[in-house]
Amino acid sequence: MIIGVPKEIKNNENRVGLTPASVSELVKDRNTVYVEASAGLGSGFADQEYINVGAQILTDAASIYGESEMIVKVKEPLSSEYDLIREGQILFTYFHFASSEELTLGMQARKAICISYETVEDHLKRLPLLIPMSEVAGRMSVQQGAKYLEKPQHGKGILLGGVPGVPPAKVVILGGGVVGTEAAKMAAGLGAEVTILDISMDRLRYLSEILPPNVTPIFSSEDTIRRLIKTADLIIGAILVPGAKAPKLITKEMLREMTKGTVLVDVAVDQGGCFETCVPTTHENPTFIEEGILHYCVANIPGAVPITSTQALNNVTLPYAKVIAAKGWKKACKANMGLAKGLNIINGQIVYEPIANAFNLPHHTLENVLV
Repeated sequence: MIIGVPKEIKNNENRVGLTPASVSELVKDRNTVYVEASAGLGSGFADQEYINVGAQILTDAASIYGESEMIVKVKEPLSSEYDLIREGQILFTYFHFASSEELTLGMQARKAICISYETVEDHLKRLPLLIPMSEVAGRMSVQQGAKYLEKPQHGKGILLGGVPGVPPAKVVILGGGVVGTEAAKMAAGLGAEVTILDISMDRLRYLSEILPPNVTPIFSSEDTIRRLIKTADLIIGAILVPGAKAPKLITKEMLREMTKGTVLVDVAVDQGGCFETCVPTTHENPTFIEEGILHYCVANIPGAVPITSTQALNNVTLPYAKVIAAKGWKKACKANMGLAKGLNIINGQIVYEPIANAFNLPHHTLENVLV
């Protein structure tokens, strides 16, 4: 198969779809790999490193899309890339369709084969291609939250872990999945007083066993959230409904119950955000203030640490890319229904129901498409 790796163009997105090590594996399998010039620089990989393992460097994105049967990248195509995508071309990347009707309609119009990292499942129904970036984002949410609690950043002026004789900050985490768990570990490690909320009692029991004593797992409800946000210093939104929009757990009206300078970090921004006032931001302009509350809503948090993120992502995406390249998307998905869960849009048809529901668009059953 001919595989293309374009340079990411989302604001401050420094990750790259394939590392030289991954390219080497694909070339060994007799695939042809084209990499756009300087695509790997942000992650520490020079063009020559790709050439050394058998890739060919092309000068622009149009050439990459024009020559390739499968595009492997990190973030969803932006509007300037839509016209480069060909009918029947495989796109293997993060899409997060439910947060963007424009993207959904754009990919329908291009009639591409859209395989979304974030909805691929393993045999335990986990999301293996989302987990490593969720781990990064969860840890970074605390790192960024701690920074923006500083007074020069318009936060309250509180040190997350406090010091002897002075109490630590109070951190509230909405969601006990991978993001929330990693955030709790980081916040607890820095000495904060942490509360993590979830609606699964099984998950709460698990969190009670693995998290340190300064983390309190609590069953989530609107009443509990309203009570906790009044004294919270840092609130992290870590809600995930796979492939669907995140529920709005904190409304604009609820901001008035918080103290000024409280920091909100919405890791769910890729799926529309779990704060009503969430508006996607960039690493270049990461924050805004609403009702005196500082919001951090960067849509590609792991892009700030690309050397870590790119390698972590390739560790999990490469095996799937190899199978798709070897068998073609249809045979690969028939053989692995977990990979088939990654199919979101096929030849203009939405086959992942939560996306259709998000925009009241027709849904086509995956089984009918795979025949």
